[in-house]
Amino acid sequence: MSDPRFTIGEMCEAFSVTPRTLRFYEAKELLYPERIGQKRLFTKSDRARLKLILQGKRFGFSLEEIRQLLNLYSIDDQQTTQLSRTYTLAQERLAAMESQRDELTNAIEDLKEQLRWGEKILAERGVKAVA
Repeated sequence: MSDPRFTIGEMCEAFSVTPRTLRFYEAKELLYPERIGQKRLFTKSDRARLKLILQGKRFGFSLEEIRQLLNLYSIDDQQTTQLSRTYTLAQERLAAMESQRDELTNAIEDLKEQLRWGEKILAERGVKAVA
């Protein structure tokens, strides 16, 4: 039985992306659809790659990092190299995300403090702060 092929429309619907997005990922050598004239046909492998691309983007990986990780799949070591490199990058990304969260939490607290100060000053002047 042959590997099923999916049209660009089917891929867009399945992953909630636009045709432009798929063409962009193809241009960035992240996807390799079969070309028949102007028509693009995607394999199950392309679907798996797109799922990983979208997940990687969600986690904040660059497209170059994603491309490099996807290319490690073809190394014949039962994906050990790919998994190891993905794990290392994911640990680094998690640390960066946690740092960003901490910075954002601090900024939110600072802003709340400034708002309380402003509200107090306005109240002293007989002006009600508008929310």
